Amino acid sequence: MSKVVIKFRSDSAGGWTLSNPTLAFGEIGMQIDSADGVAPKFKIGNGINAWNDSATKYFINDSDQAGLGGGGGAASIAWGGDRGLFSGGYSSTHNRIEYIDITTPGNAQDFGDLTAAKYYAASTSNVTRGLIAGGYTGSSYLNNIDYVTVASTGNATDFGDLTVARDRLAGCSNGTRGLFGNGWNGSAQQNVIDYVTIASAGNATDFGDATLSNNGRAACADTTRGLWAGGSGSSDVIDYVTIASAGNATDFGDLTTGRANLSGCSDATYGVFGGGAGSDYDVTIDYVTILTAANSVDFGDLTTSHQRGAACSNSTRGVWGGGRSGNYSNEGNVIEYVTIASPGNGTDFGDLSANNERGTATSGSAA
Repeated sequence: MSKVVIKFRSDSAGGWTLSNPTLAFGEIGMQIDSADGVAPKFKIGNGINAWNDSATKYFINDSDQAGLGGGGGAASIAWGGDRGLFSGGYSSTHNRIEYIDITTPGNAQDFGDLTAAKYYAASTSNVTRGLIAGGYTGSSYLNNIDYVTVASTGNATDFGDLTVARDRLAGCSNGTRGLFGNGWNGSAQQNVIDYVTIASAGNATDFGDATLSNNGRAACADTTRGLWAGGSGSSDVIDYVTIASAGNATDFGDLTTGRANLSGCSDATYGVFGGGAGSDYDVTIDYVTILTAANSVDFGDLTTSHQRGAACSNSTRGVWGGGRSGNYSNEGNVIEYVTIASPGNGTDFGDLSANNERGTATSGSAA
């Protein structure tokens, strides 16, 4: 009987650093020496980040930084990391940015301030930079895009402008391009999708159109596809684009229940959409397999029914923070989480620094 021998791509620590290749999605690269005291160890490619990028993490064994116990990622994602950022919102201090360590339940801490106080903005990330785009000041619809370096606390800096000033848009990323879709400009619902290259500050460019003009949608992505779901009028529509190829969106499927003002996030395989408001405030969490167009499936329930919360993720956990569960006096500060690969109900994580709704969230590397 013949034997099959599987060999991994391998090199020394110095060789990998010098060549700095970008491993294909799922490709394994083995470090064979012990230049830093541990050998062997390996990295798994995502098709985007090069070997030396902080987003391309080492795996060694079940006690390694890969985080196989606890909330660390089973495999890194190019659009998020272990530091979650919550920005803006409809509270007395809605220029605030605060952060959490997604791997460790606890309360949010101060990060810095946005360039302007706003709510109903959208966020996305390339692990290193977090972008916060659009929004409403209470009197003006904004086209500005802010950015922060996720690993470094401090105030946001101007990045550029959207093609259309609007709020209630939703953002996602494949780690290279950041996309912002739909929204409301004060007079009409929008179907526009903008994109930027996250590593290069500048104005957004038109990408294409969503399948419907709407606002109050949720978004998520993997390395290939960006998805938008739900929207005003209790929409149940999910549509998608191929992020690397500008063009109009295509129908993906339907949510289990139509609703607006929900929030979405993802790991490398699954997208999850939680909360929102349809006929009432919703606890529902739906999930989809991002590369397989189909209707969403019930995942579980949030700990509280709410709309206008914000969500982010690392490669293992999805986290929701804030939201409103009733009238304007019922803003919440609850943060909760799920393990994205394991359907089930939300678990308490901690609290935001203040009650808040209509904020936005993204994540990136803490180092």
